[in-house]
Amino acid sequence: MSGVHRDRVKRRRPSFQRAMQLACAALFNGYAAGFGRGRIFTGPTKMVCVPVLNCYSCPGALGACPIGALQTALGARHHVPFYVLGTLMLFGAALGRAVCGLMCPFGLVQDLLHKIPVPKRKVPGRIDRPARYVKYGVLALLVVGLPALLGAGGGVADPLFCKYLCPAGTLEGGIPLLLANPSLRQAAGLLFGWKTLVLIAVLALSAAVHRPFCKYLCPLGAFYALFNRFSFYQLRLDGDKCVRCGQCERACPMDVEVTKNIRSPECIRCGRCKAVCPTGAISSGFATGPEAAAAGEP
Repeated sequence: MSGVHRDRVKRRRPSFQRAMQLACAALFNGYAAGFGRGRIFTGPTKMVCVPVLNCYSCPGALGACPIGALQTALGARHHVPFYVLGTLMLFGAALGRAVCGLMCPFGLVQDLLHKIPVPKRKVPGRIDRPARYVKYGVLALLVVGLPALLGAGGGVADPLFCKYLCPAGTLEGGIPLLLANPSLRQAAGLLFGWKTLVLIAVLALSAAVHRPFCKYLCPLGAFYALFNRFSFYQLRLDGDKCVRCGQCERACPMDVEVTKNIRSPECIRCGRCKAVCPTGAISSGFATGPEAAAAGEP
């Protein structure tokens, strides 16, 4: 096989990231009959949290969304979400934000939309840097703080992030259910209109700006970012091999300064920097023993 032909085959072959994204989307939303019937799956696996944003109301969802489950537990009086937090901490400690880069269906949607041939935009640093902290505010306020505060007063608090902001829930759950159920379409009101506007804004922005929801709004990404420096799965940069060509940073969808901080909280470990590195200076894998202890060092 000629070198040119091998290159063409390689370009047609899906990347490891894309294969993982597609496999996880199929796994987490494997109840295909639900889309035709317009009904939510209620089997025993629905009690199990998946590690990514994956709306409980999606007709195909086989598991529960951890953010929705966390809000529900916090918003119910006398309920402590040990199981949900344990699940999130387990995946965070093992993978960090690799969960976002390799497993999240809504991340896949944003990646595919960014392939649309429209002019691409880079958010100016004076806006981008402070905006990155918004997702931590969403996590602290909408997901944890307000549900816990309202639930402590008695009754059950609304899952505020899911109800008012989450575009993944609108895309995966709200729209398929409304399409399949005329009665729900008649009942849809201003709240669904607002959620639809949020979804349209995120999807439209995704064509020009890579992964805007992951960068600025996703509370699950904010949670996993807390583990990025210490997780077992890491990207590593060999300074002796690096020629400072900048290809890794130009390829990064999250605009990480790879050569300065490869363990940045913003890194989703999608592997694109590794794929384009001309000298093989970037490697990835699970750190163990002394290597794991050194992973948290600056």
